[in-house]
Amino acid sequence: MTDITTPQTGPASARIDKTLFAITGGFIALFCAYAFVDIDGLSALVDAGFNFSARYFGLYWQVLLLATFLIGLLLCVLPGSRTVMGGLSVPEFNIFSWGAMIMCTLLAGGGVFWAAGEPIAHFLSTPPVFGDLGEDSRAIANAALAQSFMHWGFLAWAILGSLTTVMLMHYHYDKGLPLAPRTLLYPVFGDRALHGPIGLIADAACVIAVVAGTVGPIGFLGLQMSYGLNALTGIPDNFTTQAIAVLALVGVYTVSAVTGLAKGIKVLSQINVILAVILLVFMLIAGPTTEIFAGFFGGMQVYLTHFFDLTLYRGEAGVFGDPGWLGWWTVFFWGWFMGYGPLMAIFIARVSRGRSIRQIIVMLSIIAPIITNFWFTIIGGSGIFFEIAEPGVISGPFEGFNLPAGLLAITQAMPLGLILSILFLALTMFFVATTSDSMSYVISATMSDSEPSAGLRAFWGMAMGVMALILISTGAGGIGKLQSFIVITAVPVPLILLPSLWDALRITWMLGRTPEPARR
Repeated sequence: MTDITTPQTGPASARIDKTLFAITGGFIALFCAYAFVDIDGLSALVDAGFNFSARYFGLYWQVLLLATFLIGLLLCVLPGSRTVMGGLSVPEFNIFSWGAMIMCTLLAGGGVFWAAGEPIAHFLSTPPVFGDLGEDSRAIANAALAQSFMHWGFLAWAILGSLTTVMLMHYHYDKGLPLAPRTLLYPVFGDRALHGPIGLIADAACVIAVVAGTVGPIGFLGLQMSYGLNALTGIPDNFTTQAIAVLALVGVYTVSAVTGLAKGIKVLSQINVILAVILLVFMLIAGPTTEIFAGFFGGMQVYLTHFFDLTLYRGEAGVFGDPGWLGWWTVFFWGWFMGYGPLMAIFIARVSRGRSIRQIIVMLSIIAPIITNFWFTIIGGSGIFFEIAEPGVISGPFEGFNLPAGLLAITQAMPLGLILSILFLALTMFFVATTSDSMSYVISATMSDSEPSAGLRAFWGMAMGVMALILISTGAGGIGKLQSFIVITAVPVPLILLPSLWDALRITWMLGRTPEPARR
């Protein structure tokens, strides 16, 4: 069995695409230089870019995610979905390692920060799609969870690689094309996508988008750790503490990324999953167990019943109106997840050799979303139920949309609250480290012709940490700046994802009609 982390020609032979590195590295350098010269101007530019992106691209993004999910489900019933991809008859990683590495990407990016904050935010201010639910706390709780499920459920996971992974594994392992974002444009532009400016622009846009998407969780982590340390120990909640937390994180994930997929990233993912399961089982048993299960099933019922209403909700935004609530929530999340899409698909393609098309899509589009929804119910749902039982216990610290306060308020309301809070802060750091090291690795692999060098992986890890520090240094609006920056950089990526809507279907249909010996 060939280890995907072992270069075919030795580590010294790895060549870097210098043009791609210059474009993406240059973007980082310009961003940092602009921030150094005029941080207020950068802040205003980020805000203006976000408003434009949310207004004019929101509807397209909503339709794209819905279509990706539905077409993925269609692929699962085609005969070709049984095809094992990657040129291996036996999976390279066992089911636990494979699932852990996949789950610790999207879920790690915000699975603690937003799992605590989003459900209580929707509970305190009912999403507009549901209208006025009166004083029925149970109905409001179910609606809040359903809205969170929509943002982190089936559509969010599907866009991360259900269709694009099929394309990349077929074109790379079967046809020998590059395992890079440019390959997603091959069905439209042919060889021009592989050799020329079209492919270079596609690769650069996707690298920049995934850098921004990873900068977000790093910044969220800095804010969460600083607030948590202040609440638990009295250490000042300021930029210095945030910077120390971010730099510590950078050290952890850079070491992990440098060691490669089969070592650091796999081991860190497994540690994350084990610790997360232990903490969630404790919260499930020690917390409001009955309410958690009732909330999960109630929220899922509302989510599925109103699936298309939630997915295509435009409200007052119409086609090109002011996105308002939609921009802050749905458009932000869709931009974030789409920005991850192409490089996340590369990561999944690298760890999914020996898995069938159906296995990949079911893991991404069904199993991972359901696990994520239950995760949100245990953490965020517990916060809702604590708030119902004792008004103000969560909403008080959360006042003013203080997202970092959400997690600490929930964990401290539990038995052994201090210990639980400390462990959740540790889990948050390791979770974000998993996302960051995975993306550092994939970014580096995208611009290398074989196993990327340790120096290149370390560069991207440190560059993302620096950008996160710049964005949170803007002050009280740090979370907003992180969100806005993520959305802006995601704008070109949906165009790169568009061919997957028909080409993944074509590939699966073709594989189902081609005898296996011919495929080999």
